[in-house]
Amino acid sequence: MLSDTYIVIMSTFHKEDLSKYSFLVTGGAGFIGSHITEYLLKNGAGKVRVLDNLATGFQKNIDLFKDYDQFEFINGDIRDAETCRKACEGIDYVSHQAALGSVPRSINDPITSNDVNVGGFVNMLTAAKDAGVKTFVYASSSSVYGDEPNLPKVEERVGTPLSPYAVTKKANELYAEVFTQLYDINIVGYRYFNVFGPRQDPDGPYAAVIPLFVSGILKDSAVYINGDGEQTRDFTFVDNAVQANVRGMLTQNKDAFGKVYNVAVGENFSVNFLYEEIRNMLGADGHKATYREPRAGDVRNSLADISLAQKHLEYQPTKRFLDGLKQTVDFFKTLN
Repeated sequence: MLSDTYIVIMSTFHKEDLSKYSFLVTGGAGFIGSHITEYLLKNGAGKVRVLDNLATGFQKNIDLFKDYDQFEFINGDIRDAETCRKACEGIDYVSHQAALGSVPRSINDPITSNDVNVGGFVNMLTAAKDAGVKTFVYASSSSVYGDEPNLPKVEERVGTPLSPYAVTKKANELYAEVFTQLYDINIVGYRYFNVFGPRQDPDGPYAAVIPLFVSGILKDSAVYINGDGEQTRDFTFVDNAVQANVRGMLTQNKDAFGKVYNVAVGENFSVNFLYEEIRNMLGADGHKATYREPRAGDVRNSLADISLAQKHLEYQPTKRFLDGLKQTVDFFKTLN
């Protein structure tokens, strides 16, 4: 079973008896996907199947669930249509989290990002449609807002994408819209805003900012801030992403389908503020960050309007930035 170290999701985001249903979580060995898997298993889902090729996910996350009889793992790639078809057999609900994340990764290798994020997405949509899945929810990204300057970000107003990654996520939304129009399948999309929390990978060239900061300070190694650090983000604790996925899969509100929603808190903070808070939480006043050139493809400021998700999905953030940050820092402290 899951150790206390990993049990972070305490709120309940559903009213249904989950034992009646089977779920597929693609990318379930990854950060957000493993938290969705955890929630479903802890709340008695009849079956939870994970599809992941472990390219960016981890076997250690899969091992957390090995004692659950209702858990299944398929080591496979969403770029293979037959694998997707098998993964969707007998499934009621799909949470599609599998993707190659990271703006810099997509700039360095746009072909692979497109193959996974667009080709794999179409494979999964098609497999879910053919299997008669009740509802298909998927991860988009706040990066689709691109150069749209207005804050807060509202779903109907987007700009020009600034990276190949953003293009792939916008393509996902377009395919979802077309599948909704052409086929009898319920689809819900989520534009995640800087999701963070326990189990987020602090290693590798494409690690996210919060685990990088925490790990760097704990190891007393270099921490880099891109640009002047005054760029802002709507940092979103992972519980809130889990909530959106669970509510989207199980909603009976027909008006909720065929839309894409912001998943965030509706508050933004600068990267400099983030660094200072982490440093304070770790009692590392002497640690200094190194500033460097701004990163290509990044937006300057980000802040979400979450009213559409509140209206159609009854979404309501359960943990705000500083509370989630404290929980995340405490988690990484246990690993050192």
